[in-house]
Amino acid sequence: MATPQDNGPRNPQGSTRIVAGQLATPKRPLGLKVGIVAGILALVGGGVAVASAVSASSPGAGTSAESAAPAGNPAEELKLGYFGNVTHAPALVGVSQGYIAKELGETKLSTQVFNAGPAAIEALNAGAIDATYIGPNPAINSFVKSGGESVSIIAGAAAGGAQLVVKPEITSAADLKGKTLASPQLGGTQDVALRAWLATQGYKTNVDGSGDVAINPTENAQTLKLFQDGKLDGAWLPEPWASRLVLTAGAKVLVDEKDLWDGSLSGKAGEFPTTILIVNKKFAADHPDTVKALLKGHVKSVEWLNSASASDKATVINAALKEAAGAELKADVIDRSLKNIVFTVDPLAGTYPKLLKDGVEAGTTKQADINGIFDLTALNEVTGENTSAAGLGKE
Repeated sequence: MATPQDNGPRNPQGSTRIVAGQLATPKRPLGLKVGIVAGILALVGGGVAVASAVSASSPGAGTSAESAAPAGNPAEELKLGYFGNVTHAPALVGVSQGYIAKELGETKLSTQVFNAGPAAIEALNAGAIDATYIGPNPAINSFVKSGGESVSIIAGAAAGGAQLVVKPEITSAADLKGKTLASPQLGGTQDVALRAWLATQGYKTNVDGSGDVAINPTENAQTLKLFQDGKLDGAWLPEPWASRLVLTAGAKVLVDEKDLWDGSLSGKAGEFPTTILIVNKKFAADHPDTVKALLKGHVKSVEWLNSASASDKATVINAALKEAAGAELKADVIDRSLKNIVFTVDPLAGTYPKLLKDGVEAGTTKQADINGIFDLTALNEVTGENTSAAGLGKE
């Protein structure tokens, strides 16, 4: 059996779960309006709240790793973020199976689990984490808002695995007028994809939830419940949540996002970036060896995902999901999810001008020059390949 380690999955140490808009105090029940407000707050800032949540549950998390060692030396600690989604399987495997920790050596690995990208960006900007697995649009937004000073994209992780799933009676885009749809968080990758697609269908949407189609940013688990209760008409979701709505709540696929990408921008038809790996620029400058070690563990995780049997992948990912998100997936859900995802270290850099354009038109980011957003030099050193930055940074 091709499991990563003979002793089976290991639970990650120092792991904290954070959801969009979460504060250090117990959160209120999430309704439709609360989801919108939390998303707006996450988009415009508020990293202090996330940092407080991390520091309250993770001793020492508020101390930046770069202050612990001279520039150029390995960091004493790497604080890594990721989501409890199948699209984040490289993180789930890399953390739970010890690939990343092993490559880090004496550098301590601590982790935080997020619901969506803007919340992870808040934590990164607040110094609560040093690197994170994330969707491309929040990374672009952070880069733009900081004038290129905040983050670098250092690798891809997953492509594909996002769909618009709706009530069975909705059979075409024409049926969506006046309906309410969800996305994981305002300004997140699926949120931007949904708004961009609706615009191509002639619909106007606004970040406050108004417009021809109401978009309600909602935590993924709450989206499932609201859909089952008939309070949502559909949602644009990453895996496994798209599969969960289809297989457990009776939703149908109206749009598979892979059908919107013809390969003209990336050279890979049907592939679009869903999960990438980014790092705080200052942390990377201070601790390049630590970043390279992180990438070595990441590459090993992706290699394992692309060589393991379906049953082995399901077993390991499910164990990691239980640790990260509190529950395992049913066999049919994880099987469907994995079939929709390509695991790759290529960030598909050629797609980023379109992703930026979509964010600008969606009203979640500003027009800007994103040249310099990539630094793939360490990745290419680790892999011995020449993954392209498409003229948008170092390679």
